Amino acid sequence: MTQSVVEAPTATRVALVAPLSGTLLPIEQVPDPVFAEKMVGDGISIDPVSQILLAPCEGEVIQLHPSHHAVTVRTAEGLEVLMHIGLDTVNLRGEGFTPKVKEGDRVQTGDPLIAFDADYIALHAVSLLTQVVITNGDRVAGYFPKAGAVSAVRDIVLELELTHGTVAAPEVEGETLTSGDLIVPNPAGFHARPAAVLTNLAKKYQAKIGLRRGADRANAKSVVALMGMQINRGDTVYLDATGADAAAAIAELSQAIRDGLGEEGATPIAVPPSLSQPEESKPAPRPRSEDPNLVLGVAASPGVAVGYLHRVKSQDIAVDEVGGTPNEEHRKLEQAIAQAQLEVESLRAKVHGQGDPQKAAIFAAHQEILDDPELFEQAGSAIDKGKSAAFAWKQTYTTQAAQLARLDNVLLAERANDVRDVGDRVLRLLTGVTVETITYPEHTILVAEDLTPSDMANLDRDRVVGFATVAGGATSHVAILARSMDIPAIAGAEERMLTVENGTPVILNGSKGRLRLHPSQAEIDQTRQRIQQIVAKREADLAAKDQPAITTDGHRIEVAANIGNLAEAQKSVTLGGEGVGLLRTELVFMERPSPPDQETQARIYGDIATALAGRPLIIRTLDVGGDKPLPYLPMPHEENPFLGERGIRLGFDRPELLRTQLRAVLQAAGQGNVRVMFPMIARLEELRMAKAVLEEERQALGLPAIEVGIMIEIPAAAMMADLFAREVDFFSIGTNDLTQYTLAMDRGHPKLAPMIDALDPSLLRLIDLTVKGASRHGKWVGVCGGMASDPQAVPILVGLGIKELSVSIPTIPSIKAQIRGMSLTACQALAQQAIAAETAAQVRDLSPLSEA
Repeated sequence: MTQSVVEAPTATRVALVAPLSGTLLPIEQVPDPVFAEKMVGDGISIDPVSQILLAPCEGEVIQLHPSHHAVTVRTAEGLEVLMHIGLDTVNLRGEGFTPKVKEGDRVQTGDPLIAFDADYIALHAVSLLTQVVITNGDRVAGYFPKAGAVSAVRDIVLELELTHGTVAAPEVEGETLTSGDLIVPNPAGFHARPAAVLTNLAKKYQAKIGLRRGADRANAKSVVALMGMQINRGDTVYLDATGADAAAAIAELSQAIRDGLGEEGATPIAVPPSLSQPEESKPAPRPRSEDPNLVLGVAASPGVAVGYLHRVKSQDIAVDEVGGTPNEEHRKLEQAIAQAQLEVESLRAKVHGQGDPQKAAIFAAHQEILDDPELFEQAGSAIDKGKSAAFAWKQTYTTQAAQLARLDNVLLAERANDVRDVGDRVLRLLTGVTVETITYPEHTILVAEDLTPSDMANLDRDRVVGFATVAGGATSHVAILARSMDIPAIAGAEERMLTVENGTPVILNGSKGRLRLHPSQAEIDQTRQRIQQIVAKREADLAAKDQPAITTDGHRIEVAANIGNLAEAQKSVTLGGEGVGLLRTELVFMERPSPPDQETQARIYGDIATALAGRPLIIRTLDVGGDKPLPYLPMPHEENPFLGERGIRLGFDRPELLRTQLRAVLQAAGQGNVRVMFPMIARLEELRMAKAVLEEERQALGLPAIEVGIMIEIPAAAMMADLFAREVDFFSIGTNDLTQYTLAMDRGHPKLAPMIDALDPSLLRLIDLTVKGASRHGKWVGVCGGMASDPQAVPILVGLGIKELSVSIPTIPSIKAQIRGMSLTACQALAQQAIAAETAAQVRDLSPLSEA
């Protein structure tokens, strides 16, 4: 045993006084996931009545946001206190804010920091709630927030117990604990999202935690390090941990890895496969065209565009290798990363508010990269050797990105682009270089080595009609954003397109992954005519969106929407939706750290019912398990979770969750036309148990009864439809699960998924059986699975007797228009041919839209 100077915890109490007068609110109740989920840090929120933000402590102003809505003060103890005025106030671009300090100023408790116009902000932002959070929470041992009304400077709002200090401590090698073998179940291995989940879990522990595969080891608290290991589905890994809480860390992280870290389609694997890389994870050979005027790539975002090629080059930022003192350069890097975190936070909050969780997840992954200790430590090491912050940071993130780009795993290689995007953002803040503003001519089709999510955010959609990149693929974040923005795009294209002269006429087909160079005028005219026809039809469908979906012979079909939140409900109404055929309540449970209580759920469901203004709202009870786990709801390992405890089965096992939700649904029913639907019903006993629980809660609340339905997603339920129909008011067919259970093919399986088709005759026969069973008792049947949005399936479903189609929101106008152009008689004849067919391909050949 030897003596050395190490960091050891010694407790210190720090009190922050109120920077504003107002009422305190727990940070968890802030209506913004960035703060409520403590992604920025833990702290407190204030609903202000004063209009000058004052310093809550003595310290140095280390950051003032350019929009002047946020400021950070560092205390003498090294605590970084961020004050963020309002929600979404970054979008005000400084309007309504007057800074009273600048970066580098020393402030005393009570000194003015920012004056703001409360009336202006209240009218132009989401909220005036002002957050006081600690951004370097690793220095905090305990948070003790206050409650109630407070007066600026006079009252304490938050007490903190810190751990810091340099003391003599024995240097003892602690025992290292190791987990057993863990088989990675994630379909694409440890790409950004599961890696981020693992690092967040690991950061809860003080122990030093590593993930190993063979001789490779990575810091489990580093997203980039985990991605760099190129962990694939089926790989055998294990954890090691050293520290006081090592045993708890190993236990929780091991179970999380077995369960797939919350990722959809992560089916646990019991028997270790070969440790060799799965063939499906290797990138497919890049296609090459022998036609000099045809560039081939991967279909990244569907659609066709005609325009003129414009090559984009990445902006190379020059940096000085040597800077100031290491302390000065460390501070510059910390400030740049902190400011980048605020910018990315703003982007994430914005897209989350738009009800697009997939886009929000992209910028959440960017936040994890910014919080990655490996990047910061490597850059810090270079700074300590005399390098400037800009040089050290650029060297670090470009090296990490290059390592990821060289990996064979497609998804991991595509994450290199995210590392570059985040790295460039911080580098611009370090150097003061702004993003180059380029004015593109009209009808521009961009070609580039690669584009980033930030490039997409700044894209001039009025002038850029499509793009093609050499790097990336259909699963890249840029491709996801392109699809959400309805921009045709191809990726993985041949590099020779970068040598084509700017202004060259081209035709981009994002659906087929092709870029046609130098097309003839006839080809251009023909393509433009086709685009105009598509646009005209969309406009016509949209203009007629509020007309009912009635066939030419007078048969009406209700076209509703599948939704997950209030914003989507509102959008569905604007597009002509006639109700909600499926509210996926699991999204209400997933977007928070603990189960929502009755009042929270009732408010969410009630707001949606109110937005629908009398249109029907079908609320499906919690449907998790299988491919949809909840992070705060630990579930035992199952050999086959799709055949295990999911849907209503989980509700019976966790009755407090089911009962709370049913009370909330009943409570919300007073605000609209609310119905309830139970998922994963296979037996009559299950339906009767669920109805009994509903009735008990209804009687306890003294509220009226509501209509009850079940999901038909298990073949057993379809086979027993005539018996189930006696005890429910309606059926809704979940074709996604019904298809995989009927064909015994996991819809997330990389090899089997292409064989799964909801138009398989076996599935159509089960739908036919379901409708006939319901009809015997005068009950109606809807379809809420993906099949309802398939134009080729619509006439067959109508012909089989389906009364309601619950579809994806953007397809509402087109599905309604399609139905108005069909006759029920023709649909019925088509349906009979379909159920007599032998294969799904034959069924699709029957459809009048088969050529499309």
